[in-house]
Amino acid sequence: MLTRWDPFQEMLNLRRTVDRLFDNVNPDHDWQPATWGLALDVVENKDDFIVKASVPGINPDDLDISYADDTLTIKGEIKSDNEVKENQYHLRERRYGSFARSITLPTKIKGDAIEASYHNGVINLRLPKTEEVKPKRIAIKVSNNKMIEGKVKNK
Repeated sequence: MLTRWDPFQEMLNLRRTVDRLFDNVNPDHDWQPATWGLALDVVENKDDFIVKASVPGINPDDLDISYADDTLTIKGEIKSDNEVKENQYHLRERRYGSFARSITLPTKIKGDAIEASYHNGVINLRLPKTEEVKPKRIAIKVSNNKMIEGKVKNK
């Protein structure tokens, strides 16, 4: 007997196999990854960089923010609340575990002047640039003692 190959049936068989695999998984096992990334917004203006990171539900005291070698690093951890013991989850999407994010900034920063604030689950960092990277006005002397001002453009 000759059987015609049906790719859609093969896909359905594969799906059933994968579904059975996950049906047999221990419901107490944690499939959440141990680490996850932290989304950042980084904005540059003429005087500083502004970095914003959303960290809802995290106590600011549980965060570790550092700056070294032109690299800003934000680390923290969200602890899992294991309040559901006898029942099973139908949906579990909230993240927990440790997280870390490092970014290298393109110019030098005054490390001792970095400011951090926390409001409604958002960390705001202000990283002031060093004086040597800020644009400066340069005066041009003309031979008839008039002064012309020029501007220096950033990169």
